[in-house]
Amino acid sequence: MTNVDVAQDLLVTSHLTKYYGDFPALVDVTMSVHAGEVYGFLGPNGAGKTTMIRTVMDEIRPTSGSAQLLGFDSHRDVLATRAHLGYLPADLALYPQLTGRDTLRFFGNLRGEFDDTYTDELAERFGAQLDKRVGEMSTGNRQKIGIIQAFMNRPSLLILDEPSAGLDPLMQRELQTLMRETVIAGASIFLSSHTLSEVQRAADRVGIIRQGRLIAQENVASLRAHALRQVELDLDAHVGVQIFQGLPGVTAVESDGVRVRLSYQGTMDELLAAVAPHASVIDISTREADLEEIFLAYYSDHDGA
Repeated sequence: MTNVDVAQDLLVTSHLTKYYGDFPALVDVTMSVHAGEVYGFLGPNGAGKTTMIRTVMDEIRPTSGSAQLLGFDSHRDVLATRAHLGYLPADLALYPQLTGRDTLRFFGNLRGEFDDTYTDELAERFGAQLDKRVGEMSTGNRQKIGIIQAFMNRPSLLILDEPSAGLDPLMQRELQTLMRETVIAGASIFLSSHTLSEVQRAADRVGIIRQGRLIAQENVASLRAHALRQVELDLDAHVGVQIFQGLPGVTAVESDGVRVRLSYQGTMDELLAAVAPHASVIDISTREADLEEIFLAYYSDHDGA
């Protein structure tokens, strides 16, 4: 078995670029997935997510730049990584005449080793129909087979492209649980998705890709801390919106007299200090922006870039 240093970054790209003719599918993407984290890779359809994965997995060759998986060059040392890598492509192709069980054995033999007991445990968790032919399965049941084959060899690194596609909400929740268990056990996960709620529940860090370019790469907690919050203030006196307009970090102020609603990026101490000379705060409520709002804000900020 190949030795893998799980203390290092397990997926690294350096200036990874892919052109199709004159079309830039990936442009100078430099990023890394740390040991023991879920890295969410966000972008709408067509932003370059799947091209990124296919290039990293050596399914297509980059125009320039390089990628490493588990410390190995993803092209030159492709065979050295397979026993320690779990991969679920968005367009997983399965042999329709094989049963689910035969399919899993096929993938297990390709990797050189797998745990039958753990495979059966995963099949039970997801209610997978292992004795049914793949060609007779629904989209959701084929996706379950794809998920099991990605996790069944207890890989050090998983690369998952839209893994919840076709799953019902209960199975989506089971997948979230499995991902978190896998990371706690020491693995890393690269999770590509346009489903923001999925990434928000699972990811420790996110990268946001737009038109083939990585425009942000931050901790989820940091993104939220710097994102706009929706704030509502109940005051004991009438305060005009002009008090808030021009205050750093304040946008979209509305007031109906003693109730003020605004979007705010900053510390609450600064906001309350601006109110204090004019009124007392009776009640205050805030709502953090979710990842969807943050994502849309990034795309809005980069329009025309």
